[in-house]
Amino acid sequence: MSTTKNVGERRVVANVLRGSIGNLVEWYDWYVYAAFSVYFAKAFFPEGEPTAQLLSTAAVFAVGFLMRPLGGWALGRYADKFGRRSALTLSVTVMAAGSLMIALTPGFATIGIAAPVLLLLARLLQGLSVGGEYATSATYLSEVASPGKRGFYSSFQYVTLVAGQLTALGVQIVLQQVLTSEQMYSWGWRIPFLIGATGAVVVMLLRRGMDESESFRAETARNAQAPAESRGSLRVLLQYPRECLLVVGLTIGGTVAFYTYTTYMQKFMINTSGISKTTVAWINFVALLAFVVLQPLAGALSDRIGRRKLLIFFGVGGTVLTVPIMTVLAQTTNPFAAFGLMMLALVLVTGYTSINSIVKAELFPTKIRALGVGLPYALTVAIFGGTAELIALGLKKAGHESMFFWYVAGCVAISLITYFFMRETSAQSTIEAEAGAAAGADARDREIVGVHN
Repeated sequence: MSTTKNVGERRVVANVLRGSIGNLVEWYDWYVYAAFSVYFAKAFFPEGEPTAQLLSTAAVFAVGFLMRPLGGWALGRYADKFGRRSALTLSVTVMAAGSLMIALTPGFATIGIAAPVLLLLARLLQGLSVGGEYATSATYLSEVASPGKRGFYSSFQYVTLVAGQLTALGVQIVLQQVLTSEQMYSWGWRIPFLIGATGAVVVMLLRRGMDESESFRAETARNAQAPAESRGSLRVLLQYPRECLLVVGLTIGGTVAFYTYTTYMQKFMINTSGISKTTVAWINFVALLAFVVLQPLAGALSDRIGRRKLLIFFGVGGTVLTVPIMTVLAQTTNPFAAFGLMMLALVLVTGYTSINSIVKAELFPTKIRALGVGLPYALTVAIFGGTAELIALGLKKAGHESMFFWYVAGCVAISLITYFFMRETSAQSTIEAEAGAAAGADARDREIVGVHN
């Protein structure tokens, strides 16, 4: 029995690792845009005031988010109908195409208005890919995890998500050391996109060898005679309105806080705090490295005390402390103080990031899980997460930057209300309920066979 259990656990670890590596590459490709936008803004947009150019790249960043709901719908539906493995392979293929397009597109000085148009098209492809990647990877990691450890294993989605961002920052730091500033602005920023496109192609090949999740195989077997359209359709999803609204409510504050304290923080420290680009890159790198380590620790904690308590920890902390953290950070040039403030914010956000995927997955049955996790989440992220940086830069340009701090706190407060009234999903998990039902059916079948024999 012990040997069988150990083999099963090793299989779980292997599946989680294979799913996570692809997730890392996908999010590396997504975050490279944010990490290097300070360098390629001049290449794609006409000469002008630096904040205006950053606003242009931020607008394209936000538009990329508009494709995430489409990706969440299309690839989530695909995953529920044809399997998680096939959808994950498709999503990383689309990402490779988007990254390669950005890497090879000439600048505004060479092809004029076609440059920002091609940048926009590439970002739309990346948004489509990421929208589907989140839905499918969250579903896959939740389904392949061991019972009682689903919080721990599913936390690796944000481990690899943040690790992708960390890798992007690492590449930035290395390039800053080996290339001059002129080279970075001229052509050096293209290198990370080439790296991302190559990595995505490798992952596409690796994902073909992934195991399909047992939950999906069991669902397919249970409904072998049912039409494929009964899985992953909007008609079926609309049968779960409360669950969809819960996904929206618990995501609003989390996505705004996450993008504020990760992607936007780099620009905030440079433009507002006045810290040098190189120093900011190191601050972000070390803080995000610590953030990665926190994810599985918090995920494992949620398996012991429940998901809801961690969400409330984030909600209360984010509502009360966001304005003080951002206000003090805006006035400091000390890198150690800046790191401490960023780290405090990331500890709070961990209460959301470490478990948000498993909470969403536990709300929906297998037949609609990928679409249920992906579509309402992607819509919320597109509206709130994707516009966070644009709103922040717009308010700064208008001379009312502090209003953004209150905006973030208000979004977290909305989610806090959701956390207070939602149920404890780990105690009423659809994943565990379906697994228990399947085990009971297998036991009955064995008993019937035994009687007949």
